[in-house]
Amino acid sequence: MNFIDTGVFEKQKVRIKNLLPEIGIEKARAEIIAGLTSKNKSISSKYFYDEIGSDLFEAITELPEYYPTRTEKSILESIAPELMNRNSSFEIIELGSGDCSKISILIEAVQKVNLENVNYIPIDISKSAIENSTAELLEKFPDMKINGYVADFIHQLNQIPHSEKPRLICFLGSTIGNFSKSDSTKILRNLAKGLLKGDSLLVGFDLVKPKSVLHAAYNDSAGVTEQFNKNILNVVNSIIDTDFNTDDFNHHSFFNHEKSRIEMNLVANKNCSVNSPFIKSPIYFENGESIHTENSHKYYLNGIEELIANSGLVVKNSYTDPKKWFALVEFANKS
Repeated sequence: MNFIDTGVFEKQKVRIKNLLPEIGIEKARAEIIAGLTSKNKSISSKYFYDEIGSDLFEAITELPEYYPTRTEKSILESIAPELMNRNSSFEIIELGSGDCSKISILIEAVQKVNLENVNYIPIDISKSAIENSTAELLEKFPDMKINGYVADFIHQLNQIPHSEKPRLICFLGSTIGNFSKSDSTKILRNLAKGLLKGDSLLVGFDLVKPKSVLHAAYNDSAGVTEQFNKNILNVVNSIIDTDFNTDDFNHHSFFNHEKSRIEMNLVANKNCSVNSPFIKSPIYFENGESIHTENSHKYYLNGIEELIANSGLVVKNSYTDPKKWFALVEFANKS
């Protein structure tokens, strides 16, 4: 998560550009400080994804309790042959790309003769995640062009150059669920504005399911999610020079039925304080006080229709697994 070093990395058919410095370290610090000094303390979930956090999340996706990734992959495997061979030349833009396991399923379905006409554009806030995934993809698909961007896709998507090729924009992993309903609507509306005729937007939605399944997915027995959650404090330490001690906080994750979402928090296990040279006074925590780190909304299928109302999007296709635990919805621009 590099907000300072500019530059472009190029190797063979891979090009990676860091756009985070255009946001700037000062804005990142201000955002973190505002969250930690508010009445209800919080840290944006995007700060999970430094190199360690990205690796931990990849480990989470392989846990037996964590159903979303394997369920979404099963749907991708079933739809990939039709989805990826509508055009002989196109772009794939992946928002919050992370590791390349999902996009590999789609690319593997492309007819080999067309691979050199495919341009893959991963966009992620984690530089290490993009570098690792592009290296792996280059080994699998040496003929494919990759133009990656280290960026905050919510604020910097308009800096990604448009192409005359048809585009498939992938917003997978139910990342849309990490945002409030109002922010999700805004994001989808902004994505709709950029869709041209022939473009598609593929979005992953985690669906409502038994509470026991949800609880286990975010409170795994191996404690990997706990490590992932606590690591955000190390990221904050690196950005605003705080002295958070991860041992002073416990992982706490639960399903809020009323709001249909998993809420993830770090809860102080004793009275403690945290200092930073960028904050005039220490930040005090009482025993039992929480820092909110993430929401993960769970949807009903009819709720997805409500989410895109007045967004400019229309549902083109909707795909689910046999248990209806996850949905991939393909949207197009209504106009």
